[in-house]
Amino acid sequence: MGRLIQRVKATKIDIAHGRRVVREEALAAEEPLEIRLGHESFSVTMRTPGDDFDLVAGFLVSEGIIFEPEQLISLRFCAGEDENGRQTFNVVEAQLRPDVAMPLPAAHRHVTTSSACGICGTASIDGVRKSSHFDMAAPLDQPYVDASVLAGLPDTLREQQKLFEKTGGVHAAGLFAPDGELLSLREDVGRHNAVDKAVGAAFRERQLPLSSTVLQVSGRASFELVQKAAMAGVPVLAAVSAPSSLAVELAHSTGVTLVGFSRGTTMNVYTHAGRVA
Repeated sequence: MGRLIQRVKATKIDIAHGRRVVREEALAAEEPLEIRLGHESFSVTMRTPGDDFDLVAGFLVSEGIIFEPEQLISLRFCAGEDENGRQTFNVVEAQLRPDVAMPLPAAHRHVTTSSACGICGTASIDGVRKSSHFDMAAPLDQPYVDASVLAGLPDTLREQQKLFEKTGGVHAAGLFAPDGELLSLREDVGRHNAVDKAVGAAFRERQLPLSSTVLQVSGRASFELVQKAAMAGVPVLAAVSAPSSLAVELAHSTGVTLVGFSRGTTMNVYTHAGRVA
């Protein structure tokens, strides 16, 4: 497997004390991962190596390609070497059940999932609504999770971020029970990858839809993350930072309770606030 951490030399400059020191720093690794469906290349993403099968499974769930474990026959690494002759493990091939519909062309797929999509909001929301296989089981107007529980999730997430503790350079996504119990956590340089890894791990354990969970993320809440939560059947998505306007619009239409600025004892609930007691 690829290395999670890579060490590089950096010059630390201390202006207050007029010093500069060259020392070794630990950085989160970032490498490309090519995802193949059968023998055809489907997507390439930059990620932190590790939990790659979870990442691929979660990505395929987010794309609406699979939603039942039986639809994914196998995952395997394809052979590949870097310039030094070392195995890279940077290509994963997914074998799908023959009756699984193949995805739309890449150009259209990126239009419906990109968090940077500024002119295609209506098309993106419609695309998600049509392709989601799970309905939100938690009623919109009934308490599902207590605000005091939500307030504690960012600290729990941060305490369990082992890679962040060493590098300070990765995002995290955690799946929690409504009582605040941490069910699983994944880290990655990409916040969307961290969510895909968490969802993919649950998918491979036959736990979808995630209708009894809260998804807590370490950064902001983008359109893309709301989409991933909806595709996995997650009723509540909480973020420590701000959501985008399109994320709020999508959360409202898909039935996801979206929480932002969850810090300390305050938070903003942007959609379906009846679920927060």
